[in-house]
Amino acid sequence: MKKTIIHWFRNDLRLHDNPALYQSCQDAEVVLPVYILDPTSIETVPGRNFPKAGGHRMRFLLESLADLRRSLQQKGSDLLIRAGDPRQVLAELVRQYQASAVYAGQEATTEETRLEEEIKQALHPVGGQLKLFWMLSLYHPDDLPFELSVVPDAYRDFRKGCEKQAQVRQEVPVPTLPVLPDIAPGELPTLETLGLEAPIPDDRAAIHFLGGETEALQRVETYFWQRDLLRTYKYTRNQLLGEDYSSKFSAWLANGCLSPRRVYWEVRRYEQERKKNVSTYWLIFELIWRDYFRFQAARQGHRIFLASGPRHAPTTGWKKDDDLFAKWAAGQTGIPFVDANMRELNATGFMSNRGRQNVASLLLHRGEKPDLSVWWPWGAAYMESQLIDYDPASNWGNWNMVAGVGADAHGDRYFNSYTQATRYDPQGEYVKHWCPELRHVPADKLHLLSLNSARELASWGVELGATYPFPLVDPIKWTRYKQAPEGD
Repeated sequence: MKKTIIHWFRNDLRLHDNPALYQSCQDAEVVLPVYILDPTSIETVPGRNFPKAGGHRMRFLLESLADLRRSLQQKGSDLLIRAGDPRQVLAELVRQYQASAVYAGQEATTEETRLEEEIKQALHPVGGQLKLFWMLSLYHPDDLPFELSVVPDAYRDFRKGCEKQAQVRQEVPVPTLPVLPDIAPGELPTLETLGLEAPIPDDRAAIHFLGGETEALQRVETYFWQRDLLRTYKYTRNQLLGEDYSSKFSAWLANGCLSPRRVYWEVRRYEQERKKNVSTYWLIFELIWRDYFRFQAARQGHRIFLASGPRHAPTTGWKKDDDLFAKWAAGQTGIPFVDANMRELNATGFMSNRGRQNVASLLLHRGEKPDLSVWWPWGAAYMESQLIDYDPASNWGNWNMVAGVGADAHGDRYFNSYTQATRYDPQGEYVKHWCPELRHVPADKLHLLSLNSARELASWGVELGATYPFPLVDPIKWTRYKQAPEGD
């Protein structure tokens, strides 16, 4: 009997640089590639009125699976689509096809690692084993200059240690896939069959993210080589409008359509063939941030999902105010810069990193001169539902930092929305793009909108409480605050 291995695709929806898939093809004569749609992934978040994974996220995922299926078919294989509890589905596949093992990518966060342990137990009675391969990060954990249990709290220390003492491994080749036996591949569901509303495409989107490895590799080619945009990345990455101000790789990285090592080695090739400068360094700098959050998640476990965070911080001052949260989520806070970012998120499933920090700060800031002071895990959960590029480590790790509960004691961030808006949207183009009701407001009056007189507002077609909401916090305080340092 031919040796059979099941390759369980998780967040590794690609053929390039996929160690688990490559090793599957080395170790077995029959490889069954499978993806399992777990219904629990789209259940409504407890106590909230939104699903764990919403329409934007699931659209991108389904596109990525369709692309992966096409790529596998071109190599004589196929993607088996199954729905249900992964423990039961994998155990049944092992039993039915007498597979010796399931190979899969290893995860770092608690929900996923708990599932891995439960699958190991489920496979044992049917004679299978689960073999996991680390594929989440730029650096392999075995190559870090510190043990996982003592990963530095501070990003700066983590980065410097990696830069000085760790090497990025070469990619593994795209494997030669054995022909798939005569097995019903299964239908790829639609958003409608999953019970989700299909998002309406919005022409205002900075970029239309199309899921899949094919599009991911094309984006790298376009950004680096065709448009030569890596050359100026450091100086454009905080802009807010347009497709090219930042790499936009995050959605494909989060879903495993793009390997971080592919990005790294393309940067190195760019440095040799085109230009090595602060921008090429900065893109790798951002990939190391991504690694930091993954290894912190692996070290801290469930604490990154708790309001008190890895630091066991007190949670007093945060309130579970449904009304304030709903207005924040809908982009109806009366703070134009924040509202514009939330509306972009809701319409497209994307928001810039600059926007994410600002909207988080407004939602959760507490203390002597608080902003909304709303229970921050609600905000993190909302981003989990909406963001196309959601991954648990980066999302919750960033919220930990803005909330001041993360492992990095130097990572506390308060964002003065007025200062941020005037710095990154000085002409108000971004705000007016997403808040068209404010399109006639002069740029120098826009970001402190509510401080203008009713007569001035009327002359611009604005009536607070009617055409645009009253602010939920008094913005006058931001004209007296000094902006806190924002880290590296």
